[in-house]
Amino acid sequence: MTGVDAVMLALGAVAVGAGAMVVGTRHVVRAGLWLVVALGAVAGIYLALGAEVVAWVQVLIYVGAVVVLLLFAVMLTRAPIGASDDLDRSRWPGALVGGGAALGLGALFVDAYRWTRVSGGVVPGGGADTIGTAVFTDWVLPFEVLSVLLLSALVGAIVVSRPDVGARDGGA
Repeated sequence: MTGVDAVMLALGAVAVGAGAMVVGTRHVVRAGLWLVVALGAVAGIYLALGAEVVAWVQVLIYVGAVVVLLLFAVMLTRAPIGASDDLDRSRWPGALVGGGAALGLGALFVDAYRWTRVSGGVVPGGGADTIGTAVFTDWVLPFEVLSVLLLSALVGAIVVSRPDVGARDGGA
């Protein structure tokens, strides 16, 4: 076992443990913070694989944007932040579905890789020059459409969060 293998094993254990805490905690804000830990561990795995650009996109998009969006959604909707009594449900159905999904994914990986040894090292195509060339030559239109979609979602979130927009005067 090499040093990269040990780092990936440790980061994988952190990601799985933090993911279990995300779904296991009864506090929504703490679940969001555990999600930061899980997604950060996945970014560390990308760094260990040599895909720096994918790792930093993981940090910027998922850790930076998605978790902040989740926490702002909790704050804007005035949802209960502490422990919630309506989350006390039987855990057996969730454990059954999660275990079935894990077994199915494991069977898929065993069938796909047939216990072959995968060569380690740098992921081909994970460098900044390769990804930048692909984004700005082949994927320009989807990239720009995505930026317009994100801008419209931001404007929509601002409109929804403001109670004075769309309010009518009672005297008119």
